Amino acid sequence: MGRHSRKGHVPKDARTGAEGGPPPGEREAVTAVPGNGRRRRAAEPDGGPWPEQQPSGYYGAPQTRGGHPEHHEAGGGWGDWTQGGQRPQPPRPGPAPGRVPGPRREYLEAFDQTPSPRAPRTDPNSSDPFAPRTDWDTGHGRPPEIQDDSDSDALADTEGAPEDEPPAKGGKGRTFTGIAAAAVTTVLAVVVAGQVAADRSGTIGGQSSGERPADERPARSEGRPTPPQAAEPPAAAPSYRQLMARQFPIDPELTASGDFAAVPGFDKAPGKGRKIRYRVDVEKGLGMDAGLFARAVQETLNDDRSWAHGGAMTFERISSGEPEFVITLASPGTTAVWCAKSGLDTTVDNVSCDSASTERVMINAFRWAQGAETYGDDGMLAYRQMLINHEIGHRLGYNHVNCSTPGALAPVMQQQTKTLEIGGIKCRANPWVHPGE
Repeated sequence: MGRHSRKGHVPKDARTGAEGGPPPGEREAVTAVPGNGRRRRAAEPDGGPWPEQQPSGYYGAPQTRGGHPEHHEAGGGWGDWTQGGQRPQPPRPGPAPGRVPGPRREYLEAFDQTPSPRAPRTDPNSSDPFAPRTDWDTGHGRPPEIQDDSDSDALADTEGAPEDEPPAKGGKGRTFTGIAAAAVTTVLAVVVAGQVAADRSGTIGGQSSGERPADERPARSEGRPTPPQAAEPPAAAPSYRQLMARQFPIDPELTASGDFAAVPGFDKAPGKGRKIRYRVDVEKGLGMDAGLFARAVQETLNDDRSWAHGGAMTFERISSGEPEFVITLASPGTTAVWCAKSGLDTTVDNVSCDSASTERVMINAFRWAQGAETYGDDGMLAYRQMLINHEIGHRLGYNHVNCSTPGALAPVMQQQTKTLEIGGIKCRANPWVHPGE
């Protein structure tokens, strides 16, 4: 590399010619003076630069930068290069024979001289209110903690250098710059550590505002929504036998609308005997389970203990068409009206009847709901079966029959709703035509 010099003003008395500088055609010898760290070309011999550095190809033309990347300037730290077939070098002062050339003393002393004072960038007494100012008195706009003389001088020299030449890279400048950067980094680390310690002291060292002590804090489960409880499986629907064993409240003197509605659906006759088709009607406004009543009729009549015993007959429920009879569930008042059409009075004991002059077999809703004392509250299923078998027996042509053997099962055609004892003979309740004894 070539020699370095610092940019500075040449004393006026050292110039010649029109501006007091050296004579034309000559260059001032390079000396180490304070400057800005720019690289300048050294004084050349009278012959000028080497021929290969001349754009026009003649010796002595003005120098143009370029050529070999390691452009050796005369008198630099590279020493002489006259061996190995190199081009001859013009005569110039050089090191004594036998010495290994090294950096010139002027090159080293250039970094040890005290820089010239530099004018401040802005005038703090300027009358311009918009003039740029800084809050620091020294350091050319840098904080005081990172200022030092060598670094300031290096910055000043760099600012004055042209853009096409890199600033001088002095060892001291780099050293002090690194120290300043390390100091700033340390200060920032201390500040951040202090902030983190302050934040943690509010939560670890002491209780933060609004935070309760550990013994007063709620449990982990407190405040959380209670998980939904597993839904209990729906209760199993009551069985047919359970429904048939229940009682229903009803007014014994109730008279409903008097209108009837057929229970929809179809129950096929299950046996092979004589097929009897029937329909089930329920009085409107009665408020009882029409489906349960229809099922009870179908299952009771087709039970082998009933009139279908031994395949003698089979019963089929229809909801349209021509049935042989209509078994009807009606209120006590409506039952009395329809039974009276056949000369029967059901109002005395609130009983049921077969209105033979009509198509209807009347089942009194009061008895269907409450049963009878002869069967008790626990015998509702058996009583309802007896009530169906007894009234359908009349439709089939059977009349009343009384018990003849004490303690025996009462005949299904006995008026069991009224009593189980006739003529001093007491029998047991029996709902079936063929009980199986």
